[in-house]
Amino acid sequence: MRRLGDVAGEAAPGAFRWLHFNEADRGALRWVQTAQLPPAIADVLLSQDRHQRAVVEGAYVACVLHDFEREFEDCETRGIGALRFVIGPHCIASFRRHPLRCADIVRRRLMGGARIGDAAGAFSLLAGALTEVVAAQLHELDAAAEQAEDALLADEHEPDTRQLALMRRRAVQLHRLLSGLRSLCARLEADDALPPALLPPVETFAQRIAALDQGVIALQSQLRLLRDELELQTSQRTNRSLYILSIVSALMLPATFVTGLFGMNTGGLPWAEAPHGTLVATLLALGSAGAVYLVLRLLGFIRL
Repeated sequence: MRRLGDVAGEAAPGAFRWLHFNEADRGALRWVQTAQLPPAIADVLLSQDRHQRAVVEGAYVACVLHDFEREFEDCETRGIGALRFVIGPHCIASFRRHPLRCADIVRRRLMGGARIGDAAGAFSLLAGALTEVVAAQLHELDAAAEQAEDALLADEHEPDTRQLALMRRRAVQLHRLLSGLRSLCARLEADDALPPALLPPVETFAQRIAALDQGVIALQSQLRLLRDELELQTSQRTNRSLYILSIVSALMLPATFVTGLFGMNTGGLPWAEAPHGTLVATLLALGSAGAVYLVLRLLGFIRL
């Protein structure tokens, strides 16, 4: 049986090692079972619970963080996935079931020459990758919201309501993710058992998360105002259309009455035998419509 630090020690004396596992791989289960981790730490890694949480026991810290999933063939974000990791004195082991954005950023930074020498550096690298993912999502939503707002205020075209709904859904996802991270950081900061070396990066991570959460809250307010403005303009157009329809109906009502009256085909109709009866009836219909128009103008219902 080997401890987490002993596994890391196989790389080089004093070296800090990063192990990354796919939860679907049976080797990940075997590694957890043979690493002699504290029971509470092992339970976090093996549990199917996807809620964000943190456990500190001895020299080990285990966390479940949320991140955006991606497809294998591209980096397009999909749903929310869980990243599990445990940090020990000489090693960090991370677990995921689906490809995650922050894991790609960490791998790219490590391949680019980034080096980590201790647990604090590993946590900082992982936290920085996660905040970069969230910041990129927030920046994308901010740009889309500003573009939609500019187009709406300039009367160029109306934003697609389905697109706005997707933006609001993604903003809610970001807020929930960041709220969970803030609670997790508060839990770690308040835990007296947290290794002292990890306290500074946890505090820095908490500050970044708080700043990003404020940005998401501002974005949600902007989207709410954008939706209200869109609904207001839609309501104004609807009211204007109903107003025009009501005026037209009022103008046509007397003419409709006149044409209906002379179309009854009953005896005794005026001008039925007159050579210009149709013309007279037409003039009467137009005159009645004109009279209604003047009355509506005097009452203030029609403004030019």
